[in-house]
Amino acid sequence: MKKKYIIVGILIGLVIIAIASFIIYNIIIENGKKYEIEQIEKYNYFVLRQNDMYGVIDTKANQLILPEYNEVVIPNPEKGVFICYQGEDTKILNEKNEEILTQYIKVEPIRLENMASDLMYEKSVLKYMQDGKYGLINFEGKQITKPIYDEIASLPYKEGELLVKQNEKYGVINIKGNKLIEIKYDEIAIDEYYTDENQYQFAGYIVSIKTDQGYRYGYLNNKGKEILKTEYNQISRVTEIQDNENSYLIFAQNGQYGVNKNDKSIISNEYQSIRYDATNHVFVVEKSKKYGIINLEGKLIVPVEYNQIDITGIYFYAENEQGTTVYNNNGTQANINPNVSILNTNNEKYKIRINNENGTKYGLINQDGKQLIEEKYNYMEYLYDNYFMISGEDGKLGIVDNKGNIQIDAIYDSLQKIPNTYLIQTTLSQNKITQIYTRTMEKICEMKDATIEVKDNVIKISNESEEKYIDLEGKELKNTQVYPSHSLFVAVEGNKYGFVDYNGNIKVNYQYDKAYEFNEYGFAAVKKDGKWGCINEQGQEVISPTYEIKDQKEPSFIGSYYKVTYGYGEFYYTDSK
Repeated sequence: MKKKYIIVGILIGLVIIAIASFIIYNIIIENGKKYEIEQIEKYNYFVLRQNDMYGVIDTKANQLILPEYNEVVIPNPEKGVFICYQGEDTKILNEKNEEILTQYIKVEPIRLENMASDLMYEKSVLKYMQDGKYGLINFEGKQITKPIYDEIASLPYKEGELLVKQNEKYGVINIKGNKLIEIKYDEIAIDEYYTDENQYQFAGYIVSIKTDQGYRYGYLNNKGKEILKTEYNQISRVTEIQDNENSYLIFAQNGQYGVNKNDKSIISNEYQSIRYDATNHVFVVEKSKKYGIINLEGKLIVPVEYNQIDITGIYFYAENEQGTTVYNNNGTQANINPNVSILNTNNEKYKIRINNENGTKYGLINQDGKQLIEEKYNYMEYLYDNYFMISGEDGKLGIVDNKGNIQIDAIYDSLQKIPNTYLIQTTLSQNKITQIYTRTMEKICEMKDATIEVKDNVIKISNESEEKYIDLEGKELKNTQVYPSHSLFVAVEGNKYGFVDYNGNIKVNYQYDKAYEFNEYGFAAVKKDGKWGCINEQGQEVISPTYEIKDQKEPSFIGSYYKVTYGYGEFYYTDSK
């Protein structure tokens, strides 16, 4: 009996060891797939262009790399690693103009796809070639992967993830070299799921293989786990459903469409078409030219028996030979006029009511259906608090409150909330006047040909002759409050600009036709007789106004060089006149 117990004990021990090993293995694998995208806090280096040749300068305008190359790429502006191209040759130089990474052949930056930014490259890795194959290294020259890939490129939308090719098949690795997707597919694409908070982090992958019958598609979630096998004619994710944990997938197989929530079917593939309504979170399905509605749980809430279904606001308008039946968004029949539509707003107390009997007119009701504003406007949209944007027959825009009282006259060609604030911006096209209103509809600013910028909780309103600063509540700020670390500040006397210190003492005489505050590198743009130059923080002219810069309202200088933006946000500095 003791031998039996011993054998059982050994077996149990082995099982425990196996389970523990499995858990450890999975933790290692999961941790191995983790990686961080470098965040750029400051720019230390910039591309310099002179006489159509390129080099590198630092924040003090020192030339680190002479402008003698056909092209220079700075993958990470915090780090002194510069890819310099000259004809067929490529050199990797550091900030001391020393050649680095010479142990590798054909080192190249990896350009990001589907991104509009001045940071267009992977910020921590480079690719290199050996014997016709590619591998990865970091900026210090440490090998991340051996040269085993036929191709390495960035994966569109997914910074930090790389599309690799081997033996005519594709897979995905991350910038640590860890495999995220096996190299066995003919195509890999991102499902384009996006959230403001996480961007494309939770986007999954639509993968495909080529068969004798054409391409067949499958789906992997954001962790690389297979959700749908590669056996479908078509797959798309419903990206309007903001759910990081679950993927709602519309798929086609044998000419019929269905919907999965991850790997579970919620709508069987028996429909000729399926479309998603993001307002009510339902699917409109079609079978044999008849339409119905299914909710996110897969429940049929409107039978598939209508010739047409239109969705306006919270109601479904289903038409057949007998007429129009109106349904609530839960599938129950609604006892309302078919010519009336109700729109939810971001405030549960209010709903916008649309009457289509005699032309389309907008009004307002509360959550109990009580009429607050009669249907008399050509358009109405909820803004915030108790305020609504409206327009009349002439298309001009204004604001009313929840009782119909006019707060801003409907005379404006454009009216919008300034992003991330409760301030209202209006514009009259005829005279190009822009006005700013507070949250309580008090006008605090009026300026012609104004440009509005929001940065670091400060709003700058400016034109050719003046600038104003306000905080996000609409309180006007002095430039000494906006730039507390500066030693000199723009001042105006008459129509001339100069600079004063914090106490208002004149440090640069009023001699310029225009001047801007100092930038983060300690240089301020000044204009005289239609030409631009710059001064330093000591008030000295670094370069007298000699540049004709016609395509920039507010030039930015580093020393005697000014910034030129091109392409999709990339830029260089130059002294070309």
